[in-house]
Amino acid sequence: MIERALKQLVRQRMFRGKIVILTGPRQVGKTTLLRMLMDESDTKTLFWNCDEPDVRQKLNSPASTQLKAEIGDAKLILIDEAQRVLNIGLTLKLLVDNFPDKQIVVTGSSALELNNATNEPLTGRKFEYNMLPLSAEELLGHYGKNIEGRLLGRRLVYGSYPDVVNLEGEEREILTNLAGSYLYKDIFAFQDVRKPEIIEQLLQALALQLGNEVSFNELGKLLGLNSQTVQRYIDLMEKTFIVFHLRSFSRNVRNELKKSRKIYFWDNGIRNAILGDFKPLNLRQDTGALWENYLVVERLKHHSYSQFYGKSYFWRTQQQQEIDYLEDVDGMLHTYEFKWSNTRHPKLTETFAKNYPEHTYAVINPDNYQDFVAGKV
Repeated sequence: MIERALKQLVRQRMFRGKIVILTGPRQVGKTTLLRMLMDESDTKTLFWNCDEPDVRQKLNSPASTQLKAEIGDAKLILIDEAQRVLNIGLTLKLLVDNFPDKQIVVTGSSALELNNATNEPLTGRKFEYNMLPLSAEELLGHYGKNIEGRLLGRRLVYGSYPDVVNLEGEEREILTNLAGSYLYKDIFAFQDVRKPEIIEQLLQALALQLGNEVSFNELGKLLGLNSQTVQRYIDLMEKTFIVFHLRSFSRNVRNELKKSRKIYFWDNGIRNAILGDFKPLNLRQDTGALWENYLVVERLKHHSYSQFYGKSYFWRTQQQQEIDYLEDVDGMLHTYEFKWSNTRHPKLTETFAKNYPEHTYAVINPDNYQDFVAGKV
């Protein structure tokens, strides 16, 4: 089994008097991680699956005496799919306040409801992490550099959901089912989306604009929506771990784009499933965009699991000078260009270098990407 980086981080945070909350998309292994924690625990453990109606009922607004009776002498309480429980935030607050010697670990497939329910009740009482599809760093640790390097083209086309990685030959069916059955479930279940087909059309539009700046106004005109509705729908997609955004970096150059954004998909395979396009790289026109999406996602996965405290951006001017990706870490700007072909040797634009002398620069290609996704460049 592929070792998840988040497991060690969770173990380090346990029994510190706070709840550990894990959110993330469906089918990325959150339940598996909970069961691994249970199997490896040397204390009595209680596992509550909130897909079960009786579990939801017992956790909906219980008294502390009821909770005490249910928990007994268990020291580790694992609660799966907690967003299914009404008033889960207050229940978790009762647990952490009344049983400080016990450790509660909670998962939820939707940040929409779980965050809304827990933000206020659990202020100062939680550690919160996102669990995402398998990271390149986790795959490198499992398969090794040589094998994973040979599988790079497959990762760009099919992504890295656990079932996609483990069930070779079934990628199309798995991703099509994920995109069709799970992708919109949380949005439709918890939010007032009056025209569900618009979500699919918007995602297709975003998938086609991968790697480009996104305009809410232009998307609205394309779909017959106002820009505020487009922004709301994209916000819902971010909270359900389908997409995320990077903002443009701007500090002191007159012609910098100051309010632009790019939208990326958390998984290349999901993006390609939305378009129904699983062609190999040598037959594609969007390889550069897939390469950029993959590298940004894998870098952010690394940062998420290694507690990175910098900020991530892209940079572009009105004259189309650009940097694919940059990180602002304590005032030092680390800049990166992403090139699928290593035959070209680009240089950092003079405008940026002159205006931001405190910088580093690297070109990331298939020869050195493994260091980049592991945070070594």
